[in-house]
Amino acid sequence: MKKTYSWFRKIAFIEGISFLVLLLIAMPLKYFANMPMAVTLIGGLHGVLFVALAVAAYLVKDQYNKSFGWGLKVFIASIIPFGTFYMDKEWKREEAAG
Repeated sequence: MKKTYSWFRKIAFIEGISFLVLLLIAMPLKYFANMPMAVTLIGGLHGVLFVALAVAAYLVKDQYNKSFGWGLKVFIASIIPFGTFYMDKEWKREEAAG
């Protein structure tokens, strides 16, 4: 079970990076350098990672008997820039507590 939480945290970290790359690199390339392919590629990757995060969060919620509020916090953290990085400290404590 502990492995599930570890995977969740890793996916959340990578999803957070992909969100920042999308916002800070791909979007400016699209609008200021006329390179819409950047958003297409990074946006697609970010979408896959977002779905992976949702699946991993569901598995953690199920295996660790987390509340609906916990899942809601995961969702909110995933749509706020730096949100998953901020929440990782709490998730790390939860993982250690098992």
